[in-house]
Amino acid sequence: MINVLQLIGSFGEGGSERQALQLSRLLVEQGRYNVHIACLDRKGALLDEAEKLGFREIPEFPLTSFYNSNALRQIQRFSRYLIEREIRIVHTHDFYTNVFGMAGATIARVPARIASRRETLGWRTNAQRFVERRAYNLAHAVVANSDAARKQLISEGVRSTKIKTVHNGLSFDRISPQTRLTRSELLLSFGMPDEPDSQIVTIVANLRHPVKNYPMFLQAARIVHDASPDTKFVIAGEGELLTRMRKLAEELGLGGSVFFLGRCDRVADLLSLSDICALSSTAEGFSNAILEYMAAGRPVVVTDVGGAREAVVDGVTGYLVRSNDHSAMAERIASLLRNRDQAREMGERGREITRARFSCEAQLANTEELYDRIVARVSTKLRQTLNDGTASVSPAPVGKK
Repeated sequence: MINVLQLIGSFGEGGSERQALQLSRLLVEQGRYNVHIACLDRKGALLDEAEKLGFREIPEFPLTSFYNSNALRQIQRFSRYLIEREIRIVHTHDFYTNVFGMAGATIARVPARIASRRETLGWRTNAQRFVERRAYNLAHAVVANSDAARKQLISEGVRSTKIKTVHNGLSFDRISPQTRLTRSELLLSFGMPDEPDSQIVTIVANLRHPVKNYPMFLQAARIVHDASPDTKFVIAGEGELLTRMRKLAEELGLGGSVFFLGRCDRVADLLSLSDICALSSTAEGFSNAILEYMAAGRPVVVTDVGGAREAVVDGVTGYLVRSNDHSAMAERIASLLRNRDQAREMGERGREITRARFSCEAQLANTEELYDRIVARVSTKLRQTLNDGTASVSPAPVGKK
């Protein structure tokens, strides 16, 4: 069996981290690969999930910077680990793991190196993009989680033949409520008032990066509130922007209508309460939140950025609005609040599309096809090199010894 390593940045509740862990689980269940996990930081709520999957040995390679002696030491440690464990495929999942992982895997002469791109614009500095571009040069393939991310990679100079689009897969268990609580009991459990006639607009996104553009959502909420004072707005996510967004909500006069839940482990329960779901990002790759909204049967109002329109059918499963156009977002939300039958129909269509196109099974099949293709290509090149007698040093074999 071929040894595969998934290199994860941390175990925080981010989209990249959750997708990497989900892929690891799928590969383990499939049983074709011997799967290993390593990380740059062992902190985070998802660590428990990783250990429950049987990943007891999760080595950590902590970084403080890419530009100091510690980075060199950690890369050397990582390279030794890859050699000792006879890792033949290294798959990285975000900016930091791409740079670190491709460097270490190249030094260890890992035969198959796969980087990832889960974003378009708005996340990285010019210096970071330059460094990551060097990492892509070391990779045999780059996985883009949307066609939008793929196009961005091509515009940055990555060969189109090197890129494979693998959309995020969704575990439908994550959006299936496990509780028998009534709506009233659920509302109270989230610290919200039980008001039968009120409707709920929800956004699920971290509060760590300005790219999520919560001010746009709150400004839209202000307009919707004026037209429909009973509407409640829920923000589920944690991060350093929380205090600032609480203050903005107060300044907008929404103090009693916006509920900040912080980190939410009960996404399925929250979505079951929600009437409409939103996302106001200025940039995305392919949003996990949008998939979860749609899979839960909720109509969506989201900004037309990244791969959003690869999931959302405008006017059919929800609405796409321009980035930073809070008035348009408010108008679309208000129309769905007024037309509940239309909102339900849009939600059901979204559920059907999500189950048909964005399953874990599709994600696994596409990933395995990529692994098999790269391994076969490397094996062919190895045989040709050996037959030609031109190899001064034999490359590492693809299979386990």
